[in-house]
Amino acid sequence: MASSGDTGARPPGHVLIVEDDEGTARFLVRALERAGYTATAVGDAIAAERHLDAADYDALLVDIGLPGASGFDLVREMKAAHPGLPMALMTANADLEVAVQALRSEVDDFLVKPIEPQALADQVGRLVRRGRAAGAGNERVLAVGAHPDAVEVGVGGTLLRHRFMGDEVAVLALSHGADGDVRLERAAQAARAAELLGAELYLYDLEPDRISETEPTVGLIDGVVAEFAPTIVYTHTANDQRKDHRNTHQATLSATRRVRAVYCYEGPSATVDFRPGRFVTVDPFIEAKIEAIGAFGTQITARRYLDPEMVRATGRYWGRFGDSRYCEPFEVVREGVRQRSTVAVGEAGATP
Repeated sequence: MASSGDTGARPPGHVLIVEDDEGTARFLVRALERAGYTATAVGDAIAAERHLDAADYDALLVDIGLPGASGFDLVREMKAAHPGLPMALMTANADLEVAVQALRSEVDDFLVKPIEPQALADQVGRLVRRGRAAGAGNERVLAVGAHPDAVEVGVGGTLLRHRFMGDEVAVLALSHGADGDVRLERAAQAARAAELLGAELYLYDLEPDRISETEPTVGLIDGVVAEFAPTIVYTHTANDQRKDHRNTHQATLSATRRVRAVYCYEGPSATVDFRPGRFVTVDPFIEAKIEAIGAFGTQITARRYLDPEMVRATGRYWGRFGDSRYCEPFEVVREGVRQRSTVAVGEAGATP
């Protein structure tokens, strides 16, 4: 996998650990402190509630098997009292019944003990990033494509709009979309396009015919979802002539079951059954989108859909549905609502 952008930085934060086993609590505190966090450990739900009322925390780790009120009980109460606080349940009993109950509790993560210090720090880092992004009103946006250029063509203008509004953006391409030496060229082009979009890049090396709707595709996407923690996901439509695009769509839906908002973009091989219900104005970003697509250089003459005039014409067609000059269309799979102030962007005032 190739990646651009800073994927390793973890923001410092204050973590509250609710763990009744003193040895385990000491281990968790030491591991997090070595990773740069401030960590406080308490042994029961009553002490946890007292600490949360008295100080600000960036993440809460709760053991399921607490004395008195269980970890599930504590999480349910804290979700109501501190809705913006990221929470993870911890257990040494990772059977299916416990895992299902943890998922139903709507915690942000599920940690199985024993856990390695680096894995703990990584998971806590994701919790802290997620909480701070939500607190700032920012989204974390992931766009998934079967190969380089798919995302740039389908959703490039919308990603630029997200970046303008302060959102974090990542692009995931499941394959290089080429063989031999051309693969290296495509990787460099994908990195340059992501840079122009202001996006983090995840580039994998699946063969196009190995992009399935199950494994290994679901596992790769699930790994990026776990690391990047998106709040919004864009992917291929199921109404597409290409099998790798359809399989990417299905695998993405499987890996993003808990993501609040999921949309499907139009690609050049989409069928007439593509039925968008959401149109995002990209007037101020159309030329920047074309510049990002231009990173694919030699591909432009071979692939008509990369031609700047085709990109403009497609945006112009959909613009009539969005009451603007240029739009990108999306099918809505799931659309959770987050209140957000409208920001004027050139002629476009609607939020993404």
